Amino acid sequence: MGKLPPEKLKILLSCIRKDPRVIVPPTSGFDSGVHLIDGDRYLVVSTDPCIGVPESWFGWLLIHYVASDIALFGAKAEFCTINLLGPPSTKPAVFHKIMRQACTAADDLGMTIVTGHTGTYEGVSTLLGVCTAYGFVHKNKLITPGGAKPGDSVVCVKPVGLEVAINYALSHKTLAEGLFGAQKTQELRKLVNVQTCVRSASLLAEIPGVHAMHDATEGGLTAALNEIAEASRVGFVVEMERIHIPEEVEKLKEFFQLSDEQVLSMSSTGTIIAAVDSKVKDRVADVMSQNNIEVRFLGTFTQDKHRILLKRGKETPFPRSADDPYERMLAGAS
Repeated sequence: MGKLPPEKLKILLSCIRKDPRVIVPPTSGFDSGVHLIDGDRYLVVSTDPCIGVPESWFGWLLIHYVASDIALFGAKAEFCTINLLGPPSTKPAVFHKIMRQACTAADDLGMTIVTGHTGTYEGVSTLLGVCTAYGFVHKNKLITPGGAKPGDSVVCVKPVGLEVAINYALSHKTLAEGLFGAQKTQELRKLVNVQTCVRSASLLAEIPGVHAMHDATEGGLTAALNEIAEASRVGFVVEMERIHIPEEVEKLKEFFQLSDEQVLSMSSTGTIIAAVDSKVKDRVADVMSQNNIEVRFLGTFTQDKHRILLKRGKETPFPRSADDPYERMLAGAS
């Protein structure tokens, strides 16, 4: 489930005609595309599905998933389109509720909904939303996953795996209370709004020396770091002990008997991996602290192509592919 593997995605994209006006074409590891508008302005475009999330947050997530991708490229999402599809049994009131959520979220972000489509179809088995967003950025302020430089610090904004703990508390309340306790479960259920990169990415984008950003959504830290390294043609060294893995994620790790590699691959919507010039580390830390956003410095991007994970001082190969346990965990399997 989820995204196609990179090698299959490359085959899928191979028929797309090249155009000199397209600055960032469809590319594995890039969640937005970019094309020239006029002069020094670029248009950043991104599209994302929303499926299998709590109905009470569906419209909010639908907007924030795609607005986050735009923000990670240094732009601000200004316009969007929305498709809402459901099975024939879907009542109009469900669509109305979701659109109200989406409208509120868009208004909060200063986005305008331009057009879309809504309908029920026999071939659709569950509620599905697709949002496409557009944002403008000056060409000198564009940030992509391919901008990391040797010597840059590997920065992680927000914890790893928190999304899984939140969604587990939402979908398996009784089981979550057994693992986390009733009070913590209730707290987690109220944290869905951390599953956005918009504010964090917008703050980072204003700091000169932030060279690359990527969300840690599907495939978690593993996918994000590998995709930055691949796009930027660099390697990296990161320390396991510097990664913030919440206590609730550690409990899920033990309950589901997960490996360290699976924890690093946990979908972590709202978490950002960034490449930051080491000279501006203090400024990044200060800006994030002033805005009550957690930031950790995990290691360094390197000239050589080696991808290394330090565990208690010992070098081990960083996993090259993500083994994201999200689906199995949220399905309740043990």
